[in-house]
Amino acid sequence: MASSEPQDAPPHRIVFRLDEALLQRGMTLTELSRRTGITMANLSTLKNNRGKAIRFTTLTMICDALQIEPAQLFAITELDGQLDQSEGGT
Repeated sequence: MASSEPQDAPPHRIVFRLDEALLQRGMTLTELSRRTGITMANLSTLKNNRGKAIRFTTLTMICDALQIEPAQLFAITELDGQLDQSEGGT
């Protein structure tokens, strides 16, 4: 199956900050899975930034369970791999 991205495209720089959100709320991945119905495997993939995409329905379930806005879950790294502090990175 061919990828829709050009072969010379740089890797994405988006970071999904699920781990931070869980820590701030004292919630485990298991509890988030129970509240959302999302499998542990899928949540683990997202938590460890191995996901390449997320459905809006999945994002909505996570946001509802964590009582958080989508913008609080995402950050973008600078070209050198560091989080961009000006865009809400921590």
